[in-house]
Amino acid sequence: MKKRTKIFYCHAAVLLVFMTAGCTGGNDDEPGHSSSPAGGSSINKAETASAAEKNEPVNKDSHHVSADKSEPDNMSADYSPLQIEYARIWLQLGENQQIDELNVRRIPAGALVNPDDHTSARYPEDVTQLAGSRLIDGSVTYSSNGDCTIQVYNVPLRWESREDTDQGVMKEVTEEMIRHTKKVSVDTGDNEKIRRLIDIMSIH
Repeated sequence: MKKRTKIFYCHAAVLLVFMTAGCTGGNDDEPGHSSSPAGGSSINKAETASAAEKNEPVNKDSHHVSADKSEPDNMSADYSPLQIEYARIWLQLGENQQIDELNVRRIPAGALVNPDDHTSARYPEDVTQLAGSRLIDGSVTYSSNGDCTIQVYNVPLRWESREDTDQGVMKEVTEEMIRHTKKVSVDTGDNEKIRRLIDIMSIH
């Protein structure tokens, strides 16, 4: 009888230990389980807030850049790139800014530098000549480098007659002009002045 009582108490003690351990384990799991969704929720919110914070300045910058490109006085919306180029170059390099007409003449590669003399050197590239309606307005002869710079040729608008030029001199002079072009960076210029020049522009 005493042995059975001892065995009963041993089994009861062991069972009590397991039950206590089970409750303790359950308590450990509960906070972990309940904190996991809460933790996951807070992470998601933090990630969402972080994404919003990251996106907000980008959107503002994009809007700002877009606003700059669509400014009210946007020349490219009204005129072609070549028209703007011609006007800018004359505004920067033209001798007389009070012209009544801006003439644009495109000269292909291989054309004579002096079209009135067959002994003249020939242009190695396409060039453009800008000039007013009078000789005193001056002229600008150039080729575009395609990077907001140009090569300026020191070529006169009117040449001396062949009779006034010694034989062989014209070839030497024009070859010198081709060899010694000047690289110039083109300024953006004043929009109102550019518009005026485009309005009186005649492209041949």
